[in-house]
Amino acid sequence: MKKIGIISKTGHTEPLKILKELLPWLRKKGCDVYVDSDTASGLHVEGYQRSQIPAMADFVVVLGGDGTMLSVARLIGEKGIPILGVNIGGLGFLTTVHKEDIFEILEKVIGGQCSVEERMMLTACVLRHSECIAEYLVVNDVVVNKGALARIIDLETYIDNNYIATFKADGLIVATPTGSTAYALSAGGPIVYPTLSSIILAPICPHTLTNRPIVLPDDVHVDIILKSMNEDVFLTIDGQVGFSLRQNDMVQVRKSAFTARFFIPCERDYFSILRTKLKWGER
Repeated sequence: MKKIGIISKTGHTEPLKILKELLPWLRKKGCDVYVDSDTASGLHVEGYQRSQIPAMADFVVVLGGDGTMLSVARLIGEKGIPILGVNIGGLGFLTTVHKEDIFEILEKVIGGQCSVEERMMLTACVLRHSECIAEYLVVNDVVVNKGALARIIDLETYIDNNYIATFKADGLIVATPTGSTAYALSAGGPIVYPTLSSIILAPICPHTLTNRPIVLPDDVHVDIILKSMNEDVFLTIDGQVGFSLRQNDMVQVRKSAFTARFFIPCERDYFSILRTKLKWGER
């Protein structure tokens, strides 16, 4: 674990302050460090394209929030190298390391003393006239939803080619257990332990109140067909990547062959994260 990639949240000075101390410390320990180009330009060191870093590193340190972690996990994809998330953002479900603890935790990671959690991912493909015109790797969720001014949309939904329902709703979320504490939670979905293998299907503001979220096995195939004529309907991946949908487009969602791998600090557990982030037990 001596080859370390570093990818930071762009447009923020906090990562630069941390790295001015961290980079010399890592080099003294004999580590090769590969910093993303945007961050490197602010430090006047050699930088690398983000897309290059997963092939060069044993693991990647992410300095940012959950959004940065999601984008890096998708970037790593089939490389499968683990990620250490350092929270300099907001909520921080995935970036579990506090910036004050980064040296202590990195010491353990480099020494092989930190465990790695594997999280399932999804793939989403947009079929138009039976042709896949867009395909994505997904960490948190696949969302089909209407724009701000659009009417309720009709989403014809199938599980393993079995018709489930045509949801009349603002949209539909297909989430991983990791994504169960993201948009799906806001839509009334359950919290699912992140290392489980399952898929959550959650309608957004359904017209029929009995349309409730459902937890499915991870090996099912979810197909969603947009039946409405609304032009203002989008597919969104992890809340970061968008694609405009047309009537009769089909969104196919499957379990990915790849997994996201996250370092988990030894003294932290998922329930302490829930207590802290969701303020369980507080009044």
